[in-house]
Amino acid sequence: MKFRFISAEQAFPIAFMCRQLGVSRSGFYAWRKRPEAPRAKRDRELLQHISGEFHAHPRGCGSRPVVHALRSAGQRVSRRRVSRLMAQAHLRHRLKRRYVRTTHSAHTHGFAKHLLKRRFDVGRPNQVWASDITYLATKRGWCYLAVVIDLGSRRVVGWKVAPTMEQELVLGALRAAIAERRPAPGLIHHSDRGVQYAARAHRALLRQHGLKCSMSRKGNCWDNAVVESFFSAFKREVPYDHVFEDWREVDRVAFEYIDAFYNTRRRHSSLGYVAPNEYERCLAA
Repeated sequence: MKFRFISAEQAFPIAFMCRQLGVSRSGFYAWRKRPEAPRAKRDRELLQHISGEFHAHPRGCGSRPVVHALRSAGQRVSRRRVSRLMAQAHLRHRLKRRYVRTTHSAHTHGFAKHLLKRRFDVGRPNQVWASDITYLATKRGWCYLAVVIDLGSRRVVGWKVAPTMEQELVLGALRAAIAERRPAPGLIHHSDRGVQYAARAHRALLRQHGLKCSMSRKGNCWDNAVVESFFSAFKREVPYDHVFEDWREVDRVAFEYIDAFYNTRRRHSSLGYVAPNEYERCLAA
């Protein structure tokens, strides 16, 4: 390890670094002439593939997606080895941000039954959709993102960004999903108990298309865990470290993330580490 450091460091003379690190110059030069060990060579080659897959995600990823991507490409590798190499290269994905409340359930609209009952693995697309709202900070205040996710493929089938949490936010996301998928009557639409989802206009739109309304139990975010997981990934992975300018910039970034990355290229653990679009293509084949 000391010899490797000396070889990589160019700022000081070799004799000075050897003296400071307590090694001999002859030992260093002998080490440099020795052929690279097979394991070290393999680690160096693997790290190139690992780094490429890590940086394919806007804000990095954990070791599991990297392992599955390498194995899909024909690489024989263990998760322990990948984790070790990622740690040595300081490849760490971004953490979560602060919390803002988006669910306001103290209203008089009434609530639908909890039909989903945490059965998130529904088998095929166009059986169950799940919806929710999250927040993002901008220089002009908070803005909000509503999404509709097909639990059968984890694909985001509808979404909308707006500067407020008014009802048009969730209506726009639902209309986009209906236009995209044209679901058959009987599909379950699940959400929390927020006033936007319980309001008359939203439930009327569901009835108009024959969709069944389902709502989480009071104060239980785990009843909508798939959407919560998506929001966590979105906030970790959007490729910006600064505060967004306004909601329009968030809208553009959401398009780039959802349509150009998440649905098309992001590997999902519940799908056997393939992207939602690819999973749906395999089911249709």
